[in-house]
Amino acid sequence: MLLDFACVKECSKCCIEREYYPSVEFGKIGVLLLPEEKRQIESSAEKNGIKVIILPRIGISDDTSGPKTVLAYQLMGADVDGNTCPFLDVTSDKRSPHGGYSCKIYDTRPLACRAYPVIQSSPIVLDSKCKFCQDCGTPSGNVDSELESLVKIQKKMETGAKYIWRYATGIGEPKDKDLIKTGWSLV
Repeated sequence: MLLDFACVKECSKCCIEREYYPSVEFGKIGVLLLPEEKRQIESSAEKNGIKVIILPRIGISDDTSGPKTVLAYQLMGADVDGNTCPFLDVTSDKRSPHGGYSCKIYDTRPLACRAYPVIQSSPIVLDSKCKFCQDCGTPSGNVDSELESLVKIQKKMETGAKYIWRYATGIGEPKDKDLIKTGWSLV
């Protein structure tokens, strides 16, 4: 059966669960933010009285001395283990239209949030951890706006730089503390 994509009732899984990427050593990743989104998120956090942790994610350079420009940042989760978006209203009885926890910045959420569950544009690949994809299968349509958001991110990531760097967050499960690094690594 083919269905249009829609968030599954009572799900906020994509806003709560963070994963290690590309490996445990790099720590858990946060929501990708473009530089202009970083400023917007900081402003929204201040307006809402929310403490946020924003770390670099991808940097570029023309030599191996370290990144000279940050192409993307990442909004880390509010929990010690890196989980749960700080803008997810987990203390309120107010729920989103699909019944999950509501997002305090839904109308101005980052492109990465708007793109989910699309994680690759050509061919289109959806995140297998998405509850819709697990429960309902591959959507037949209604992912155009998600795809458009991902394409915008991909265009901003295009670079002619000689070296690409990834930032290790140092954040993860307590049991993995000794494995997780912090700082820049050449990819």
